[in-house]
Amino acid sequence: MTIEHLAFNVADPVAMAAWYCQHLGMRIARKVEGPTHTHFLADAAGRTVLELYHQTKAPIPAYGSMDPFVFHIAFRADDVAAQRQRLLAAGAGSAGEVTTTESGDVMTFLRDPWGVCIQLVKRAEALV
Repeated sequence: MTIEHLAFNVADPVAMAAWYCQHLGMRIARKVEGPTHTHFLADAAGRTVLELYHQTKAPIPAYGSMDPFVFHIAFRADDVAAQRQRLLAAGAGSAGEVTTTESGDVMTFLRDPWGVCIQLVKRAEALV
């Protein structure tokens, strides 16, 4: 089996989808008009899909209060520091400085404008 998508109940899926497309290189693979305003966003490689929607039957998690080590969406970046600055200028908030792990991975945490934690990472050795 393979993962088809990861789903997130958010307050404003339309604006969030637009920001992720503009600033994180994602594209809308499918969207559903109507009350949930569901957007399926594919990453640049077409391997990972995020579903953003507003489902009133369930609470929207307090993403902004979650520790980055509890929940985050990680994006590969060739230049973590430069991408961090670019995203901060685009409305993201800082959730940590750029660090390098003992294994040589370079990473940082940010929060998108809706509080969801984003990790930027350049691995010394690719995961897959």
